[in-house]
Amino acid sequence: MRPNKRDELVRKALEVFYANGFHATGMDKLVAETGISKTSMYKHFRTKEDIILATLELRDENFRHWLYRRVEALADTPKGQLLAIYDALEEWFARPEFRGCMFIKASAEFQELDHPIHVQSAEHKRLLTEHFIIAAKAAGLSEPEDLTRQLMILKEGAIIMAVMGHSENPAMDAKAAAQALIDAHGG
Repeated sequence: MRPNKRDELVRKALEVFYANGFHATGMDKLVAETGISKTSMYKHFRTKEDIILATLELRDENFRHWLYRRVEALADTPKGQLLAIYDALEEWFARPEFRGCMFIKASAEFQELDHPIHVQSAEHKRLLTEHFIIAAKAAGLSEPEDLTRQLMILKEGAIIMAVMGHSENPAMDAKAAAQALIDAHGG
């Protein structure tokens, strides 16, 4: 099925926001880089924040789908999948278009906890955590909620270190720490 104009706009806007940031990308830049007229843009979205929310929704769907499928392809046990998160991150970090986590960026640019963009970014992280809590429970690990929160902190830290270039292989550094945590929880 061919994407409609709105879907095309969201996909292109996602690329522009991911590469340039949200506040640094004005409507004129979006128009110039997406090739979609202002009239068409405002036909589909009343505000820039509406476009940002739509791009975050698309990014959430794409990223979670990719991560879950990749983790399942890399490991066939729940415990293995908890560690495979970091293998998948290593692959993501090596991509030439890697610019960090769009949700970390969004929550940094829209810091008010009740701002819709911040709320949507936090929801992405909550959904990831919830998914991997299920894996930790299936692996029979003790305190699966606590463990998963700790594993997610390692994941987020690895993303930031990859962006900042302060580690030669932040995904594997995080994986080593994740292994120690999993072992401590009965893995």
